[in-house]
Amino acid sequence: MSKQLCFGLVGTGRITDWVLRGATQDPRFRAEAICSRSLERAEAFAASHGIPKAYGSLDDMLSDPGIDAVYIGTPNHTHEDITLKALASGKHVLCEKPLALNAVQGRRMVEAARKAGKVLMEAMISTLLPNFRVAAAKLDEIAPLRRYAATFCQYSSKYEALKQGTVAASFDPACGGGSLMDIGIYTLWPMVALLGKPQEVRASLVTYRIPGRTEFALTDLQGSVECVYPGLNATAAWSKVADAFAPTEISGEGGNILIDKLHICRHTGFIPHGAPASGRGKDPEPQDISVPDDKDEYFYEFQEFITCVQEGRESLVNTPDRSVEVLEIMDEIRRQSGIIFPGEPA
Repeated sequence: MSKQLCFGLVGTGRITDWVLRGATQDPRFRAEAICSRSLERAEAFAASHGIPKAYGSLDDMLSDPGIDAVYIGTPNHTHEDITLKALASGKHVLCEKPLALNAVQGRRMVEAARKAGKVLMEAMISTLLPNFRVAAAKLDEIAPLRRYAATFCQYSSKYEALKQGTVAASFDPACGGGSLMDIGIYTLWPMVALLGKPQEVRASLVTYRIPGRTEFALTDLQGSVECVYPGLNATAAWSKVADAFAPTEISGEGGNILIDKLHICRHTGFIPHGAPASGRGKDPEPQDISVPDDKDEYFYEFQEFITCVQEGRESLVNTPDRSVEVLEIMDEIRRQSGIIFPGEPA
């Protein structure tokens, strides 16, 4: 077995609990420490997950020489500060999505990682999953590509609280929240991974004004975007206030690829070209091209990250530059809709 990489985990929320299920499936992973603003919460989390060390101070954890890398699972507006401190402490960083609030922050983080000679990777699970890789490998077979249509709509349990006046971080613009940053990113990251950055972005967000606020009052509940590529149209839709069950579909002159749930990519299908133009004949039968997978979906981001650290290189899939490109797209979507985050001009 390769040498274990010792992680310090930042944040005791639900996402950290989820990722541990996948991370621990890689024998090279070791949860060395957990950090929270509350030492009591950190100690309780450590006890329940068998983590040796608990810290109530980020600086104390970052000064621990036994920690090689940091996983950041805290609200969006904290990502840049924690990342820069971790890099300055000589730690590699796996940062939960989105990497930062905006592209300006993202570029600073990438520059700092490269200057420090440390690996920085955004924890975007979709693009590393086996069934997404199957879809990516199939693109040449259906070329030239003509359409990309992605959907991720999932009614949030936090929406009812929002309507009653309680604003969770996932909705709070003061924390870099909102539907775009929370789940819309899952439709955009795969698009950029497969197609590159679009030439033009035309967006529409459904917004909600938080009562009683004078700043950071506008959040987004759902949205859609049309992205223009040469010879290709790409559309994406997302929502935290409605469910949807449509698969993501990539269409080309040679056929179609379908992914059932883009954020976890459990099933991938292929339909060869040949559907009757009149719509009267029999449609071709979809072929299941999914690969067997007995790993938790969060396993793959840790597998990729640890491999990158051990090989001394950036990820070739979740590249830092690609993270910045996705942030640039989301910046433009928010600009068109008037959503402002901390540190940005009004």
